[in-house]
Amino acid sequence: MITVFRIGHRIPRDQRITTHVALVARAFGADNILVDTKDTKLEETIRGTCQRFGGNFDIQTGIHQKTFLRQWKGLVVHLTMYGERLEEAIHRIDKNKDLLIVVGAEKVPAELYEIADFNIAVGNQPHSEVAALSLFLDRYTGAAWQKKTFEGTIEIIPCRKGKMVRQHVTEGE
Repeated sequence: MITVFRIGHRIPRDQRITTHVALVARAFGADNILVDTKDTKLEETIRGTCQRFGGNFDIQTGIHQKTFLRQWKGLVVHLTMYGERLEEAIHRIDKNKDLLIVVGAEKVPAELYEIADFNIAVGNQPHSEVAALSLFLDRYTGAAWQKKTFEGTIEIIPCRKGKMVRQHVTEGE
């Protein structure tokens, strides 16, 4: 199980970026996302995407950061530009254990660096947490997300030019 935990989410400042973090988590192979700040609009947006495009992905907001981190039984990966290099750490992560990927919005608490089993840098320059999460999940899953099927009512068909969308009709429509 892969869980993404977004901490420091500030409404409305981080609304768009946190939405993108959630969409990347869903598309690139995570099972769910947790957000420390209660945000029902964000929940509605992500659940709506899941209803239309499919997939078993869940979102919960309003998760108490310290309580949750203390109770987590799996591995904790903190994505930060101050961590060790992605390519050096990725192979040491036990894929048989549940994984919590912590992605900050604002400055993260110093104790997170101690709690984390891995502090991983996807580059050591300022960059987007969306980019860091996508690159980490791509490497961690061995790009398995590319072969994943979602079975939603809307399916985007890869094509060289133009847009190809298939609408799947569900029973009763």
